[in-house]
Amino acid sequence: MASGPFPRTVLVNGGAGFLGSHLCERLLQAGHSVVCCDDFSTGRRENIRHLLSNPRFRVMEHDVREPYDVAASLIFNFASPASPPDYQRDPVGTLLTGVLGALNALDLARRNRATVVQSSTSEVYGDPLQHPQQESYCGNVNPIGPRGCYDEGKRCAETLFFDYHRKYGVDIKVGRIFNTYGPRMRLDDGRVVSNFIVQALQNQDMTIYGDGRQTRSLCYVDDLIEAFMRFSGAGSDCIGPINLGNPVEIPVLQLAELIRDLTNSRSRIVHLAAAVDDPKQRRPDISRAAEELGWRPRVSLRDGLEKTIRYFDAVIGQAATEGREPAEAL
Repeated sequence: MASGPFPRTVLVNGGAGFLGSHLCERLLQAGHSVVCCDDFSTGRRENIRHLLSNPRFRVMEHDVREPYDVAASLIFNFASPASPPDYQRDPVGTLLTGVLGALNALDLARRNRATVVQSSTSEVYGDPLQHPQQESYCGNVNPIGPRGCYDEGKRCAETLFFDYHRKYGVDIKVGRIFNTYGPRMRLDDGRVVSNFIVQALQNQDMTIYGDGRQTRSLCYVDDLIEAFMRFSGAGSDCIGPINLGNPVEIPVLQLAELIRDLTNSRSRIVHLAAAVDDPKQRRPDISRAAEELGWRPRVSLRDGLEKTIRYFDAVIGQAATEGREPAEAL
């Protein structure tokens, strides 16, 4: 079993979110008991509705910025707004979620002698001057820009994790997530894949911020969750930080064209002003993940996009049948 040789009680902070819900599902499949902690500010009850009948699954509605107590031996700290529109809507709250959320997860792990896994992010590298990005790279982040609330919150969380490990011996693991996509993304979350798919399915203009030459490396959600399952079950000397993402790089303009082709859309591709501090290149060096976890992504971009498009198409179709706006279906 990737996450340990025996069933455990696992706490998943942010368990009703896009990634957290997939993680809860996978942990239940592996035989564990799961406590899903979420305040539903960006997570959705629909993401976990199919898990509620499982007697090993429990929902705890709670804001991770406030202390809590759960008898768990494994903790995944996935609670945070992750898309720019979400985290810029309440930048102070986002920063505090990053810092206090990490602090409370670490305090719980210390009390329980539990392993705690941090979902960090490629945003700790900012607009990188190194390409591809290695874990040893310290980044190029603007601490006072509009993305700073998220970037610096995650960077500070990493600092707390390593300080708790050094000072208190807490068993930590820090994974830096690169762009991930798949079913259960919100249609209105403002990320590049969801934006393009929704626009293409509705034959709307597909909007690119900037000239479209900026690149992204996109990992399908099933591959990312497999990486975290392996990481959580690795030995106590495997603590990270470790890059988790797909090293296949694609320009944003090419991504838009691919999604338009896969949806048989009549959409035009239009260009808007570039976003502030938007990274020009983003690609992980996953040598460490390959060596320490035996992990590499397996799902191709085309296959992953086709699965994601089918999901979004079904959600949009359901909304149309019920006379609602697509985002209301989520």
